[in-house]
Amino acid sequence: MANRHDQIAYRDLQVWEKSMVLANLVIKAVDEIDAPRKHFRMIEQLESAVTSIPMNIAEGKGRNSKKEFIQFLYISRSSIYETLTLLEIFQQLGWLSEEKFNDLERQAIEIIKMIKGLINAISRSA
Repeated sequence: MANRHDQIAYRDLQVWEKSMVLANLVIKAVDEIDAPRKHFRMIEQLESAVTSIPMNIAEGKGRNSKKEFIQFLYISRSSIYETLTLLEIFQQLGWLSEEKFNDLERQAIEIIKMIKGLINAISRSA
């Protein structure tokens, strides 16, 4: 009998795993931000963008077609760019250290490359 994990295919994707790590790191970094109350909407937007990355990978993997999976991968990639833009704003405002920004940016770029590679692989096999 197959275990529960075997039936959840997105968990086998390294890009999903790495995007989960990034999401958790960004949320932990946000917890350390001491921003004025009036900027909470930006923080909520960052959390929404970064969690959208693995969620779209998982949703796309659960679709019944390669074309739909690719579309969700593009959405995921767009969420990474949104995340990076918000992180850069936070860094420029002094809410996030340059070192922390650089580390998160490096991880995000790795995920972008992985998504591009996965899109290319799926496209070739279609």
